[in-house]
This record gives sequence, C-alpha cells and structure tokens, in this order.
Amino acid sequence: MLAKADIAMTTAPSSPRDYDLVRRALVFLSTNWEEQPTLERLAAHLDLSPAHTQRLFKRWCGLSPKEFVQAVTIDHARQLLSGSASVLDAAHEVGLSGAGRLHDLFVDHEAMTPGDYKRRGEGLEVAYGFHETPFGDTLMLSTERGIAGLAFVDEDKGQTRAEALADMTTRWPKARFVEAPEQTAGHVRRVFDPARWSEAQPVRLVLIGTDFEVRVWEALLKIPMGRAVTYADIARHLGQPTAARAVGSAVGRNPISFVVPCHRVLRGDGQLGGYHWGLTRKRALIGWETGRVAQASA
Repeated sequence: MLAKADIAMTTAPSSPRDYDLVRRALVFLSTNWEEQPTLERLAAHLDLSPAHTQRLFKRWCGLSPKEFVQAVTIDHARQLLSGSASVLDAAHEVGLSGAGRLHDLFVDHEAMTPGDYKRRGEGLEVAYGFHETPFGDTLMLSTERGIAGLAFVDEDKGQTRAEALADMTTRWPKARFVEAPEQTAGHVRRVFDPARWSEAQPVRLVLIGTDFEVRVWEALLKIPMGRAVTYADIARHLGQPTAARAVGSAVGRNPISFVVPCHRVLRGDGQLGGYHWGLTRKRALIGWETGRVAQASA
C-alpha cells in the first residue's frame, strides 16, 4: 500500500546543542505554567540572562517563553482539538495532500505484509545509529526500503542509549540489527531539515506492525500540523468507534516518532495524555509546531 503525506514546517530547528537548555526550560515551564512564570524567573532557573533566554528559546521554537506557556495550556490544547473529528474525515475525502497542510514534506510508505510481521522480522536486516538532533539524542533505524524506526532517548526517565535500542529491537526480535550510523545519518538529515523535504524526493517509511496498528499510523499521517485529534476520533475514522483503547495502544507503539506524528493525539478533555518518549518532548514538539504555524500565518 502506498500513500503520501506532508508535515508543515517553515524553518529548520536550531542547533542540537540548544536542546538541553531548551529541555530544562520546557520542564520548568510545563511544571509551573499555571503560575505564568516570568522571563526573569525562567532565566534565573537556567542561570542565563533574560535576553539570552529569550533569544535562545525564540530561535529554537519560534515562540517566546510566554507564548509557549500559552501554547501548552489546556485551553490551547482544546483549541487544537476543535473540530478534530472532521480533520480526519476531510483528509480521507481529499487525500493526504489536502487543504490545511502548509508545505511539502511528502512521505511514501509501505506496510509489510501480515506474514512478514508474524515472522517478527526474521530475514530482515535493520541498520541503526544514534544521532544528535534538534529534539535531543535520537535513534534512527532503517532497512533497504527506508526508515523503519525513529526514537528519542527519554531523558525524563533517565533512559540510556542501550535501553532505547532495546525498546526498539524487541519489536522485531528476529531481525538482524547492525550498528551503522553512516547509513542512518542521511535519513536523519532528511527528516530534521525541512530544506530537504520535497515531493520529488519523498522520505520512504516502512511500517512494521499489525494490520490494525498500520491503519492507526496511517491515520496519524493525515493530521495537519497545528491540529490534534483524540483516540476516539481515530477509532471513529477507522469505522470502529468502540476501539479507542486499542487505538491508544497502537499510538503508543508507533515506531517512527516525529514523522508519524503521534504527538498530535490528545486526550478527549484536552490533556496531553502520555507519550512514549516523554511528556517534555511531546510539549516541545507541540510548542515548536505551534511556532511554525504562527510564523507561516503571520
């Protein structure tokens, strides 16, 4: 099966070395957002000047710290969910390149057959490598067909690289995993550099999961940047309105973070819910995308 999707981004995220400082800022803002912390208070927490803090955060996110706090509040989350059911329905009607998408990241994807999945990766060679990216330490996995996995090392849990790798390799226990960062580096550059995104040179994805999981992941690809849906929305879109819990499990098992945007799924009450790679990173992704959409519409 083959489909195309695009993720709207206007500029590349800034240097990977920014992320540790930004992550600390995100933890602080996400923990204290109800108090609407001032720039000076955040700067003191980071041991930076207010001016440096403002420049760093806005360069990374496209938003000021104050605007970011507004972007991750419950009210903002509820705005993201406004009309969420129709987002998927409209995408289904007009195709994955429908209105509401801003730019041209196109993704070609194919799903392995149920038989391939049942063999748990037997006969499949997967190259892997760890790379620094604008959203922290990242594990990329690829096959000769394309990207098979993209995971982050979860600093919130104190996760190590070895633990992040084990989390991904247990999904396909009979596959042969080969450390080859020189093979995966090109995929990382493509994914995290919007200047390299084009319809003419699509990013290739290999979706390895059950038939139901693949259908859920395909639905995630239809969610435009700056919008969000709920687990129940996806279940209804798949014609299984009572399967919200199963959808949640499938979303949690999404092996290709960032590109297959499981961070755009929120709870029905507007709360962020969980995220396999940590809530700090989910807030980072949502806030960063909010900044990109704001810049594009300015």
